[in-house]
Amino acid sequence: MKNIWEVIKRLWCFIWGNILAFFLYDKKYLQGEWFEGSHGRVLAPGWKWVYHDGLSRLFQGSNIGVPWPVGFGCRVVGSENIKFDPADLKNFQGIGNYYQAMGGSITIGKGTWIAAGVGMIASNHDVNDPDKRQAGKDVVIGEKCWIGMNALILPGVVLGPHTSVGAGAVVTKSFPEGYCVIAGNPAKLIRNIEK
Repeated sequence: MKNIWEVIKRLWCFIWGNILAFFLYDKKYLQGEWFEGSHGRVLAPGWKWVYHDGLSRLFQGSNIGVPWPVGFGCRVVGSENIKFDPADLKNFQGIGNYYQAMGGSITIGKGTWIAAGVGMIASNHDVNDPDKRQAGKDVVIGEKCWIGMNALILPGVVLGPHTSVGAGAVVTKSFPEGYCVIAGNPAKLIRNIEK
């Protein structure tokens, strides 16, 4: 009986998700594994994301204008400056994640995993006058990275491929070579990873 109820819920999300998707999202983000599923397109988990995010936008006004579904509790500012592979849509479903690409861009490499509570910002307030913003600096995350829970990636940071960021790390400088584990506040090299 539990499985039947789950199928009914997924079917409901698929139907309403397609209606909401027509008005709210760029179709390029509504494809791939999250919208195909092991039981066919109708039961794929991505439609649940579309359904819940669509209702949140309509009734709560959250993440208006973001052309892909965003999980409840995740905030995206400056979506036009964020680049990622649509297959990695999962990174925008975490609770407490914050992506701010004002004045600079955020690029997330293919195959990267981002845990809950992670913040990525491309600009910050001026320490001398918090009413002003500093100039933005691009944030680049390489392919196959892992960003641990509650990590913060600050403006101008470049992380090379296969970089693992420890939970709670504050990344203030770049590690462009990648293939490493970094952690701490400020983040420091813990060890290298074999290529």
